[in-house]
Amino acid sequence: MAIIKRKPRNPSLRFQTFLSSDDITTTTPHKSLSIGLKKSGGRNAYGRITVRHRGGGAVRRYRVIDFLRTLRDVEGKITTVEYDPNRNVRISLVAYRNGAKRYILLPEGLKVGDTILAGKTAEAKPGNCLPIRAIPVGFNIHNVEVKPGSGGTFARSAGTTVQLMAKTEEYATLRMPSSEVRMVHIDCWATVGTLGNADYKNISWGKAGRTRQRGFRSSVRGMAMNPVDHPHGGGEGRSKSGKHPQSPWGKGCKGTRTRKRKNPLILRRRKSNK
Repeated sequence: MAIIKRKPRNPSLRFQTFLSSDDITTTTPHKSLSIGLKKSGGRNAYGRITVRHRGGGAVRRYRVIDFLRTLRDVEGKITTVEYDPNRNVRISLVAYRNGAKRYILLPEGLKVGDTILAGKTAEAKPGNCLPIRAIPVGFNIHNVEVKPGSGGTFARSAGTTVQLMAKTEEYATLRMPSSEVRMVHIDCWATVGTLGNADYKNISWGKAGRTRQRGFRSSVRGMAMNPVDHPHGGGEGRSKSGKHPQSPWGKGCKGTRTRKRKNPLILRRRKSNK
C-alpha cells in the first residue's frame, strides 16, 4: 500500500504523509454490524482516570469484528474492503452461503471475490481459520487464540504475523511479533496469513492536531514539572538527578518489570537480555 505525500500548500502539510485508499471499496459500514461508540476519556466505571492522556477525537462507529469466526464449515465470499477507524488494519465484509454476514480482519493477498472458510478440515491458505493442530509448522498465522474458544487475541494489528515454530501433543510454540517465544494450547484456533496494511507504521502524522483527532491528548514531561508534581521535577536547569525513570506516583516505568508471577508458557521474553 502506497504512502502519499501532499504538496506543502501550508505548513501543516509539509511533513504529513497518508496511506493510499485505492484498495477501499466502500465508505459506509454495514448497518447491522456497526454500533455507536461512547468515549470514556480514559475513565473507568467509577469515573476515575485509569489511562492518562485520552480524550476528544473524531466521532466513530464501532465495527463488530468476528474474532471467533463463529460460522464453521460455511464458505464465505469477500464482498468489500473497508477502513476501520478503530484499528490500523483493513477489514472486509464476508457474505456466507447461509446468508449471514460478518466482518473479519483482512490478510495480505485477499481481495473482493475471494472465498474463505473456517473449519477443522479447511485448507491452510490465507484467510482460512482452523485449529493450530491442523496448521503445518512454519506457517505464518494471525488472530491467534490464547485459550481455546476465547476468540483471537494475538497478532491483530497491521502487518503483524505469528510464526508457528513447533508442535507437541498438547502445546504449540509460537514466535510472536515482538520476538517473544511462547506456547499456546494446540486446540486454539488461528487464521492463516499475514495481516495487510503494513505501511501504517511508516506514516508521519505531521502535526499535533492529527494526533488529537485520534483521541490522544498531549502530555507534559516530568522534568518540566515541580518536584511536588513529579519525581523528575525541580532542580537547577534540566536534571534527571541520576534517578531511574518513574511515573508521577513513584512507580518504575520505561522498561521496569511489573509482572509478579512468571508465566511458564513464555519460553523467551522479548527482552531476553534482562
